[in-house]
Amino acid sequence: MHTKHWFLGAALALLATTATAQDRIRLQVNSTFGMDQLKEFKQAFEADNRDIEIVWDRAATGILTNRILAGPPRADAIWGLAVTSMLLLDKQGLLEPYAPKDLASIKPEFRDPAQPPAWVGMNAWVAAVCFNTVEAAKSGLPKPASWFDLVEPRFKGKVAMPHPASSGTGYLLVAGWIKTFGEAKAWEFMDRLHDNIVVYEHSGLAPCRRAAAGAFPVGISFDFAAAQARRQGAPIEGLVMKEGGGWDMDAAAILRGTTKPEAARRLMDFAASRKANQYYASLLGQVAMTGVAGQNPDYPAGVAESMIKNDFAWASENRARIVAEWTRRYDSKAAPKN
Repeated sequence: MHTKHWFLGAALALLATTATAQDRIRLQVNSTFGMDQLKEFKQAFEADNRDIEIVWDRAATGILTNRILAGPPRADAIWGLAVTSMLLLDKQGLLEPYAPKDLASIKPEFRDPAQPPAWVGMNAWVAAVCFNTVEAAKSGLPKPASWFDLVEPRFKGKVAMPHPASSGTGYLLVAGWIKTFGEAKAWEFMDRLHDNIVVYEHSGLAPCRRAAAGAFPVGISFDFAAAQARRQGAPIEGLVMKEGGGWDMDAAAILRGTTKPEAARRLMDFAASRKANQYYASLLGQVAMTGVAGQNPDYPAGVAESMIKNDFAWASENRARIVAEWTRRYDSKAAPKN
């Protein structure tokens, strides 16, 4: 009799667990982060919000931005998209403003100044060069210190970078060069750089990953990509150039029209929390919350000092024009799209 009761109780418990899993709110979330990071984001959020299940829709920045703009949005929220893209989405009325609980602890430059904000920043990602010291030594290449070192003839066929139409990193690089050098000099620089480029990849991580694998000595990428490659044991040194570099910011937002507004607000509360910012800091150097510092021993030196004075509104407003001109000039070396 006791055995029957035990089996009945176990069966009822199993049914309750199954029902609970089925009753969870499925929150569709857009992101540009890598799947390794998204797995950890999901675990951390769901541990504190057991009644919500995140379902990711991941794509590179340009692809995801264009998909949302084409609408109607398929997702409920965004957790990790370039702020230059967020400004475009906000201008089109596609974001639902919300002030997360910890907004007062977010640095002013890491949030939409509107009250309530349409988006809240997470972390900055900054132009950096992934330099494979082993492959460079085979070719006798010196460590570059200036962007203009990369246009020298000895770097011909040794460099890759992201495509700015597909990749947010690609666009922050191009916009950064224009802001730093002036438009005419920047296009002249990119004409010369194009001569040395092997391929324009369709994600910001890809040039660094391929440099780490030994495909070529130099992958123009961003700070976290270099740190990640080093942590995985690749002979990569993350370098910032003496002229400084462009940067962008990942941000989170609620998409207007979500049918799960309460769950989306809870996602925003978590994305802007100290717990989330401490996680961002374990990977990345520059985070949104005051008093949370980067803790990654593989993170490149000098990144904070290399960040140029940015104008996100200008970068957002001029994106279509700049990307069209860049594509007209350089698309012949674009990687095939999967």
